[in-house]
Amino acid sequence: MKNSESLTPSQRPIPISMILMAVVAVHLPLLLMKLPLKSYDTNFHIFFASHYVHHWFDPWNTKWYAGFSQATYPPLPQQWVAMFSHVLGLELAYMAVQLIAILLLAVGVYRFAALWVSPRAASFAALASVFVGAESFLVYNAGQLGTTSAAPIYLNALPFLYEWIRHGRFSAFIKALVLFAAAAAAHHATLLFGSFFFALPVVALAFIDRREGDGTSAGGLFARTVAMVLLVAGAVAIVILPFWIALIHYPVTQTPIPHPSRANYILTPLYGMNYFIVPYGAMILALPFIFLRGAASPRLRPLFFGFWLAFLIGLGGTTPVGRILLGRAFEVLTMERFSYWASLLALPFIGLLAVEVIDRFRMKGAATLGVLAALSCALAVGWTTYHPPEAEDFKVDSIAQWLNRDGHDKYSYITLGFGNKIARLAMLTDAPSEDGEWNSGRLLPELQKYGAGTLTNSRGFGEAGLDALRAILNHADKYGLKWIISRDNYYDPLLAFAGWRPVDRLEDNTVTVWGKDGVPPFQPVNAPQIPPHWQGLMWGILPFGSSILAILVVLIPSKRRDEELAEEEYPQEERLVPGRLAS
Repeated sequence: MKNSESLTPSQRPIPISMILMAVVAVHLPLLLMKLPLKSYDTNFHIFFASHYVHHWFDPWNTKWYAGFSQATYPPLPQQWVAMFSHVLGLELAYMAVQLIAILLLAVGVYRFAALWVSPRAASFAALASVFVGAESFLVYNAGQLGTTSAAPIYLNALPFLYEWIRHGRFSAFIKALVLFAAAAAAHHATLLFGSFFFALPVVALAFIDRREGDGTSAGGLFARTVAMVLLVAGAVAIVILPFWIALIHYPVTQTPIPHPSRANYILTPLYGMNYFIVPYGAMILALPFIFLRGAASPRLRPLFFGFWLAFLIGLGGTTPVGRILLGRAFEVLTMERFSYWASLLALPFIGLLAVEVIDRFRMKGAATLGVLAALSCALAVGWTTYHPPEAEDFKVDSIAQWLNRDGHDKYSYITLGFGNKIARLAMLTDAPSEDGEWNSGRLLPELQKYGAGTLTNSRGFGEAGLDALRAILNHADKYGLKWIISRDNYYDPLLAFAGWRPVDRLEDNTVTVWGKDGVPPFQPVNAPQIPPHWQGLMWGILPFGSSILAILVVLIPSKRRDEELAEEEYPQEERLVPGRLAS
């Protein structure tokens, strides 16, 4: 293998520092413009973070669902938002954490891709991660901070997993263990589902790369794999123990809530555009290359199978694969996260393709790839404007002020027609609500019985949504529900028939406050789901502490010989030769 000093500048990998500069150049301006605030779930994450600002060791939150436990959602990125908010404020703190996640993604993609392809191809894969449509879609349209935070941590852990299984390096074992625990503290769905798409191909690669006569046996590799699985499982169980307790004792048994990502994208082209064209972008043009190269190269087949499986599940109801493999989880999860994972698994192939195109077409090839990457990113970012998650943008400050004065916050409230602004409103008032955006935190039987999401968008869920709203209104006295704050006249007949009357108008008469006489003040629910004090302490210490430990452990330098690494991790049959990958 050629020494890096003997390579021409065009043959050398792109320095990781330049890739990180590209991340800053592309995403920092967009984040400083606070574009993620227009996304679907950003306010949800900021709401969770606002609770940790004031109640770091108490995950029980009374502002939604008359009380729910935030221990039902791994807290790491939200706790970092809460920590940074003391200096930056909640909104800029969210942007800072999201930028860190994107930076970690570039590093993680480089390290992960380097397991499969040459360093040069891996550097192109990392550069492509800056522009990949699925990342921008999740950041600027879906607002899934947990998903975009956990995946980079897993990607950074996987090279250490390979080193441990393949070479038995104890330092790699410790780093992988700590990083896996930190990733689990960032997002549960990525742990329970996404980690398998990434980890199993890496385990298979370690067995494929085993050589006769180098002192490693298949039994030894298997033993190290089992040891890692057991210890990671133990670490993850401890770090987010309150989450597992809540999941086991109070599983999600509510009626499934419809989501457009589970639709058939062929029969519903708008959803196909939203969940297939926009996330994949120009990567769609590379699918034939991914299939041909992944099927032809034995060493790349595990990666290809992981990509192919995630890709099929990400198609939602377009194919039966997701429903068959996931079972009931298909009705709970949203499918855009699988498209995101498939995009990350495809990036090593994209790196290979970029090298071959540039080697053959030189500047024309590089310019074409650059334009396609820019268009993919621009489409995903701009899609929030052309197809916004919320049709209207409005302020809720005056409504929060109304709830906070004259003892109005002694009673609970729900909103109608507020969309995802209910999280913003909840941050600005201490008044409790029976509504919320975290479906797994819903404890109220009136909400679990019907296949509807937020009460504020009841009409959007059809008969199920209106039935859930009527059930809550019928039990207003039970929950101290005195105020209905509506921006939608559609609900006026229903509210009037149920015995409510207008008591005030806000925001230039665009918002009507409905009240009901004789409702007692809200009383906190003494639910069995309230985490005990010891769980609150664990929740405030272990997840955040795992990230601090991960930072410290990863900074420990690895003692590896570069020549040995080059010979063992990039075998001859996978090295690039001009114009094609040798096979």
